[in-house]
Amino acid sequence: MSTTARRRLMRDVQLLQTDPSAGVSGGPQDNNIMLWNAVILGPHDTPWNGGTFKLTLQFTEDYPHEPPAVRFVSRMFHPNIHADGSICLDILQNQWSPVYSVAAVLTSIQSLLGDPNPYSPANWEAAHMFAENRPEYNRRVREIVEQSSTAD
Repeated sequence: MSTTARRRLMRDVQLLQTDPSAGVSGGPQDNNIMLWNAVILGPHDTPWNGGTFKLTLQFTEDYPHEPPAVRFVSRMFHPNIHADGSICLDILQNQWSPVYSVAAVLTSIQSLLGDPNPYSPANWEAAHMFAENRPEYNRRVREIVEQSSTAD
């Protein structure tokens, strides 16, 4: 069955394949266009550099009018990422627009890694550490980065 959501997702797949964004990739899981696996590389010039982080994106038939549910599968320590991997990012909530492609979502999440918002915390400990003890925050992030390279 061809729906607006599925047609748009097929276009998003093609965009990621023909015009890939640096440091992000993704595609349907097991030929299910509504469930994607994605990978984000930690941005350069941040403590996240060198990390490889896995995510899932779950779409509904309301896409692109509603955002996907995006979660990190990889363990994370970040002010704007909940313990369950869900992400506190305005474009995934109240600032969503149908013009955002999957590539744009993944690039925004990649940018968030290096530029967190500690004033809207999903992880209070990480937010507090980012604001009050940056060397310790960076050390914790580097641990996550090291684990990401050995994780399945």
